Amino acid sequence: MSENVAFAIVFAAAMLLFMWSVFRRFRLITLGKPENRFDHVGKRLWNMVFFAFGQRRVVKRVFGVNHFVLFWCFMILMIANTEFLLHGLFPDTIALSKLTDGVYHPLALVFDIVSVLALTAVVLAIGRRLLFPPPYIEARSREAFIILSLVGLLMIAFFGLHAAEIEQGIEGAEDYMPVASAVSGIFSGVSTDGLETWADVFWWIHAVVLLGFLNYLPHSKHMHILTSIPNCFFRSLEKVNTQPREEFKKGNLFGVGQVTQFTWKGLFDSYSCTECGRCTDVCPAGNTGKKLNPRLVIHDIKVNLLKNGAALPERTNGKGPAVPLIGEGHEGSISEEVLWACTTCGACMEVCPVFIEHVPKIVDMRRNLVEMKARFPEQLLTLFENMEQRSNPWGIAPPERIKWASDLNVRPFEAGKTEYLFYIGCAGALDARARKVTVANARILDAAGISWGTLGKEELCCGDSLRRLGNEYVFDRMAQQNVKTFSEKGVKKVITQCPHCFSTLKNDYRQYGIELEVIHHTELIKDLIASGRLRLGKSDNLGTIVFHDSCYLGRYNGVYDAPRSVIASATGDAPVEMHRHRDQSFCCGAGGGRMWMEESPGKKNINVARTEEALGLSPKTICVCCPYCMTMFEDGLKDKGASDMVQVLDVAEIVERSLSKAPATEKEPAGSAGPTR
Repeated sequence: MSENVAFAIVFAAAMLLFMWSVFRRFRLITLGKPENRFDHVGKRLWNMVFFAFGQRRVVKRVFGVNHFVLFWCFMILMIANTEFLLHGLFPDTIALSKLTDGVYHPLALVFDIVSVLALTAVVLAIGRRLLFPPPYIEARSREAFIILSLVGLLMIAFFGLHAAEIEQGIEGAEDYMPVASAVSGIFSGVSTDGLETWADVFWWIHAVVLLGFLNYLPHSKHMHILTSIPNCFFRSLEKVNTQPREEFKKGNLFGVGQVTQFTWKGLFDSYSCTECGRCTDVCPAGNTGKKLNPRLVIHDIKVNLLKNGAALPERTNGKGPAVPLIGEGHEGSISEEVLWACTTCGACMEVCPVFIEHVPKIVDMRRNLVEMKARFPEQLLTLFENMEQRSNPWGIAPPERIKWASDLNVRPFEAGKTEYLFYIGCAGALDARARKVTVANARILDAAGISWGTLGKEELCCGDSLRRLGNEYVFDRMAQQNVKTFSEKGVKKVITQCPHCFSTLKNDYRQYGIELEVIHHTELIKDLIASGRLRLGKSDNLGTIVFHDSCYLGRYNGVYDAPRSVIASATGDAPVEMHRHRDQSFCCGAGGGRMWMEESPGKKNINVARTEEALGLSPKTICVCCPYCMTMFEDGLKDKGASDMVQVLDVAEIVERSLSKAPATEKEPAGSAGPTR
């Protein structure tokens, strides 16, 4: 049997096995619920080019450059390896060497240089795992070393094959292959028959390793080589800052309690995870010793899908999956404690190089626990009851919502007369500390002559915590009532002072058919200063100001510059930045409904970790723009015994202090219908 016939048999068997493995894996994706990720093809192709081929998020970290090199070496060598396989099948007709010298010689040079770069990248990757490993054990797993070893062996076989051919004198591009030419010295003095044998050995090593590597991919974590590029194509074209609505009809299932209840894109995400651990590195829960590990959440979804496999469709109306999606003690199962530890800060999604959407999956599983099983932490029972009965977390009577304005002449919003609805929010209306921020904002609006009004005791909670905690049913009722009120009163423009209200009204309520122009108070104040409508003096006695980015204002909505600009205008100096800031900011610990829950056991509380980071910069003032962040930092300062030395102020409070130092201007009464923007 000739070698090319033997190879043809091996090749056919390997390709059939590879296609069968891929089919079995990808068939499971079709079990997911439908979702349209094929719209705006042009934008999606650009995302794929920029983020997948450009490795935009990968290279943000130093060692990501090594992955960038390995990725592009892999892409370029696909040409060489394709030619290698085809030449093995049709040795007399297909070969790069049959091209003109002007084409073949440059290609030979590129393949030679790229192969040594790939080998170097492999050595560095192995060295990193041995000497400076990432903090999770899988980075030093047998599988990781097998993959790297196979890639390295491919490069060694490439050089061995071409070195033997150069020494034989049959490689026409010898002068254009400096590395292979240098290696050929090893074969100096070897007989012609010996060189032929060595060439055959390296050829078969290359063939077997290449085909073996291809068949190993669908069964390993490196399946992402097949899925990560298309996953960048399928990424959300908008910020992932909301959840899909649920339809409340008899017989419907709510949330995700079984892996096939995710969308197909959610399942595809699990195949695309590179297990790089970046999401774990930035997770506030994981960083403070909680059980939540975003990487493992995605991994367990994949394992659950693979373990339950093809039996899933048959089990939907039977016993249920062999491995539960939400449960304890199994690989492929996610514990309830893990799900409730999430603050929905979005840091995991911000750093994921292949745009996996972790937070929506966690919230979907929370929905199943709350709506289908009535299983949730005990402290949430009071919250849910208060929200349903009194539309605020504390169960306080609606008339209390207007007490913050007892010393101000605040007017109700009037359709056709008032420009802005000042949506106070539950904290701003009912929390003693947050009320001070509300008063500061009211005085700022008056100083600028803004036409504004409130809903007073008619205002309801926006429902942010309910939605993130998975109580979609109560959120849905609340959102519909709010949208009805806004529509009846002709509300078009809304000012918020809570980033959670801001994001919910701006993003979530669009699902209910209302498009509001929602502006956070820091954005409005920045515009008022820039237009000259708000004149400020310089606040003093604030000392060093450290600024903290709210997750729901920053990562979820991209508002970073406005609060910094306002602080600089009010004080004359830019705030000091914490090490983790802007899109890399570290959560205060209150998002995702965690504001209303006791913190899970761990090394320390999330708010304490963030407070320690701020205190490391020796501030006199920690500046925030969120009532949740305000509470968490003040609690953190108490825990650290620093509340007498460091104060926490909202951006609005700093601006209010500057108003008193500004040149005197004529001011209108609170809530007036004065000049509009």
